[in-house]
Amino acid sequence: MTMLDRMRRHKGWLKWSLALVVLAFIVFYIPSFLDDPMIVGAGIAAPGEVIAEVDGSDLTVAEFRRRYNAQLQAYRQAYGGGMSDQLLRQLGIEQQILQQMIDEQAALREAERQGITVSDEELAQQILSIPGLQENGRFIGEERYAQLLRSQVPPMTPGDFEANLRRSMMIDKLRGALTDWMSVSDADVAREFTERNEKVKLQVVALTADAFRDKVTVGDADVAAYFESRTAEYRVGEQRKVKMLLLDRDQVHKTMNVAPGDVQRAYNNNLNQYQTPEQIRASHILFNLAGKDEAAVRKQAEDVLAKAKAGADFAALATQHSEDEGSKANGGDLDYFGRGRMVPEFENAAFALEPGTISDLVRSQYGFHIITVVDKRAAVTRSIEEVRPQLEDQLKWERTDQQIATRAAELAGRIDDPADLDTVARDTGFPVTESAFFQRDDPVPGLGVAPQVASAAFQLADGAVSDPITSPRGPVFIAVTGTRDPYVPQLDEVKERVREDVIRARATELSRQRANEIATSLRSAPNFAAAAKAQGLEAKDTELIARESPLPDVGVSPEVDRVAFTLAPGTVSEPITTSDATVIVRVVERDPVTPEELRQGREAFRAELLNERRGRFFSAYMTKAKGRMRIEVNNDVVRRTLVPAT
Repeated sequence: MTMLDRMRRHKGWLKWSLALVVLAFIVFYIPSFLDDPMIVGAGIAAPGEVIAEVDGSDLTVAEFRRRYNAQLQAYRQAYGGGMSDQLLRQLGIEQQILQQMIDEQAALREAERQGITVSDEELAQQILSIPGLQENGRFIGEERYAQLLRSQVPPMTPGDFEANLRRSMMIDKLRGALTDWMSVSDADVAREFTERNEKVKLQVVALTADAFRDKVTVGDADVAAYFESRTAEYRVGEQRKVKMLLLDRDQVHKTMNVAPGDVQRAYNNNLNQYQTPEQIRASHILFNLAGKDEAAVRKQAEDVLAKAKAGADFAALATQHSEDEGSKANGGDLDYFGRGRMVPEFENAAFALEPGTISDLVRSQYGFHIITVVDKRAAVTRSIEEVRPQLEDQLKWERTDQQIATRAAELAGRIDDPADLDTVARDTGFPVTESAFFQRDDPVPGLGVAPQVASAAFQLADGAVSDPITSPRGPVFIAVTGTRDPYVPQLDEVKERVREDVIRARATELSRQRANEIATSLRSAPNFAAAAKAQGLEAKDTELIARESPLPDVGVSPEVDRVAFTLAPGTVSEPITTSDATVIVRVVERDPVTPEELRQGREAFRAELLNERRGRFFSAYMTKAKGRMRIEVNNDVVRRTLVPAT
C-alpha cells in the first residue's frame, strides 16, 4: 500500500462510525439526501415484517432496508449519482445483501450454540479502544459518546449501537475459536509473496486459432469421427421447459409518464448527487518519520523546502527526495481531490494555499510534507436541466418497478394452476410464452440469464405455478410443461457445435505447427520484433505485469504465466499452447522480489495470507453449519420490500 493510500485510509478510520460499521457488518449511515426508496404503502412490506428466519431468529424488513440504502449510498459515493436504485437491482445486489444478512445471523446462532458470549467488560473495552472515541488518549465521555450517536443519520442510541457491536464481537470470537490454530510457514509466505509480487515485461507473439480458420476444411465424416471419439463431452443434462407469464418491464416503461413537479422534487431531495465539491490538485514531498530521528528529518525537509521556495523544480525535488512511493514517480502529483480525502493536517494546509504557492513544513503522523497547489476547482452544481433526462428516466423505471411489483402481488392471488396464466394474460395484456428446453445452468429461452427462474423450474412440482420470480425482463410466473432426463444426443442435434469444435481444434493445431516452424528463428534473432514481422506476425509489448494479467490477443493465460516467470531476461520461450492459440514470448525484463522486499513485507503479508486461509476455512465451516439450520426466506415479503416509492 502506498503512503497516499495510507493517508486516505487513515482519514476514513477516523470516521469512527464507519469503522465500526465495517467491524460489525452493520451499516447505519444513511445520507440525509437519500429518500428511502422502499417506504411503507399499499402492497409494500412494513418495517416489522420478517423477510427471513434463521434457525428461529427473525430478520426484518427494517434491517434489510437499512443495509440496502447504505449499499446504494456506498456505490453512489464510489461511482457517482448514475448508480441508481434500479441499476443496483439489475445487478442483483438485493439478493447479495439478503444472503449476507442470513450468513451473519447463522454465524451468531452457531456462536450461541457453542456457548460464545461477550461480557459487558469486553464490550466496554472494545468501545474504549476505538480511536474515534478518544481524545488525547482518553475516552471522550458518556455525554459526547451519546451525542455522537444521536448525530448519526438516522440517530442511534447507545443501546442499539452496543447491541450490534456485541454481535460483531461474537462473530469475531467464533471465527477465532475455529481458526486461531491455523498458521502459515515461512516457506509458504516466501512462495506466495514471490508469486504475487514478482513481475515480468514481455514481447508476445500470439498465433490465434482464429487466424487459421480459413485454412481449415471440415467434412461430415470429420465431424462424425470427432463426435464418436468424444461423445461424453456432448452429454445433455436434465432439462425443463416452462410456460411463462411475463410482466414485461419494457412494455410498462413505454407507457410511464413523470410530471415535471416530480422531477423537480426528486432533484431537490437528491441534490448532493449533482454537486461536485471544491477540489484542488496538489503535489507533495514526504519525509517519513517512521523509525527515524525527528530533528534530522526536519533538517533534511527544511533544506529541500528552501530549494523549492528558491525556485527549484518541485517535481524533480519530489522524484529525488519524496518517500511517498505512490506519488514520487509522478513528481509528487496527487491529482485532484476534495475535502475529506486526506488527513486533517495535510488537508487544512493544502486547501489554504493558492495555486502556485508552496507551504511551509506540514507535520502529520506520516512525517513532514512540503505541499504545492497546482490548480483549484470551485464547487459546481449541475442544473436540473442538465440532469432532467437522466432523472426523468430513472423515475420512470422506479415507477415501472413499483407498478409491476404491485401488479405481480395482485396477480399472485389469481393464479392457482397453469390454465390461469392464459386467463390473466388475456385480462392484462402481458404475454404468455413457452420456452424451449433448457438445462439448470443455461439461460432461459425468452428471458436470458435468469438463474432464479431456472432454479425454480427444477424445483416446481407438476401442475404447480410459481410465485412471481425476478428476471432481467421483469417478474415472471412459470409452470413446467416438459421434462427431459439426461441423455447423449444424436449427432444431428449437436452437429454445428461439433463442427465448430473440430474447426477450432484444427486451427489451434495449425497455429502450433506454424509456431514450431518459426520458433528457432525467433529464438536466435537479435531483434525479436523484427524477426516476428518478417514472419508476418506482430510482437506486442507489455508493461511490467504480475501473474494473471491479461496478455495481448490472449487474455489471462496460466500456461504462459507458468513459462514466462521461469525465463531469464532476453530468453525466448518454446511455443506455448493455450486453449485457442499458440504463444511465443520473449522476456524483456524481470522485476524479482528482493530479499529486502520480502523481509519488509513478510509479516504484513503473513497476516494477509493467514486471514485469507482462515476466511476460506470459516466459510466452509459455516456452509456445513447452515446445513443443520432451518433457514427460510419469505419471498412474498422480499418482493414487497423491493417495491420502490413514487
